[in-house]
Formats: sequence, structure tokens, C-alpha cells
Amino acid sequence: MKHPFEQAVTDHGAVVLRVCRATLGPADADDAWSETFLAALRAWPDLPDDANVRAWLVTIAHRKAIDVHRAAARRPVPVDEVPEPIGAALGAAVGPSASAWARSPEDALPDEALWKALAALPPRQRQCVAYHHVAGLPHAEVAAVIGGTEAAARRAAADGIAALRRTYLASEDVRSHA
Repeated sequence: MKHPFEQAVTDHGAVVLRVCRATLGPADADDAWSETFLAALRAWPDLPDDANVRAWLVTIAHRKAIDVHRAAARRPVPVDEVPEPIGAALGAAVGPSASAWARSPEDALPDEALWKALAALPPRQRQCVAYHHVAGLPHAEVAAVIGGTEAAARRAAADGIAALRRTYLASEDVRSHA
């Protein structure tokens, strides 16, 4: 028997928010979280009773993150002087820009350096780290969410964690010695 939708929000809301924050940055995470659960609420009656609700919600959050990236790519950016074109536009899944992670000092979080290190990862690695290590999905389900093989998802997650160890832990060592 399927639980009430409110129970799914209670059980998985924090995980989905962490996934949204890891893939989009703090500026867009709350909106993506809301959009995820609005879409989930509309589809809830049709969800099979034996479905993996966490994986289903992470899949919806992944798709909402793609929507945010696409919308950001289409949004005009005001500038003083129009630059010369530099070639083809980048794909939609390039991830949040550095400015998306910039926060005012009063909004700073204790692990701000970790979130910035996560934002610096290539998109596929960031997604695999977020979906596997933050949301707790097995590599096979991560592969189903982002496309590709289980081995590729495992490799991308491992490479992402290795990069975080190099960058984040190195920055922590520098700060602890200062």
C-alpha cells in the first residue's frame, strides 16, 4: 500500500533538497525542490505501490535541474558592451556558474567550501556524487537517472569524490594551518 504523499515529503524532502543544492547551487535549489514536489504531487496517484519513491523523486529533481539550466542558458544577461561571439553555446547541463554559488556573508553556510568544491566538478561527476552519495541511490539507479551505464556512473562518482578529496580537503588543510 502506498503511503500518503505528505509522508513521502517528510521522508525524502531533505534528500531532494540536498540533491537540488548539489546540482544547482543554493540560489536555485529551493525553487527546484518546490517544482519537484509539485510535479510529484500531480503524478502521485499513478505511481505504482512498489516504486522506489526516493529514486523517483531524485529523477524528477534531476529533470527540474535540467530545466533550470536550460532556462538560465536562454535568459539574457545585461552587459555594458556586447561582446563578440565566441562560438557555439555550451550545452544545457554545464552546471551552475560561479556566481550562482556566491552568497552574502550573512547567508554563509558552515560547509560553503564543500558546496563550492562540488560546484567546481564537471556536471556528470557532480550529478553522480549528488545522486549516489547525497541521495543514497545505487549506481544502477544513478545510471538510469542520468543515462549511461552503471560502471560509468560508478566511475564518475569515484572521480568526483577523488577530486573533492584533492580540492576540498586541501582547502581545509590550508584553513586549519592559517
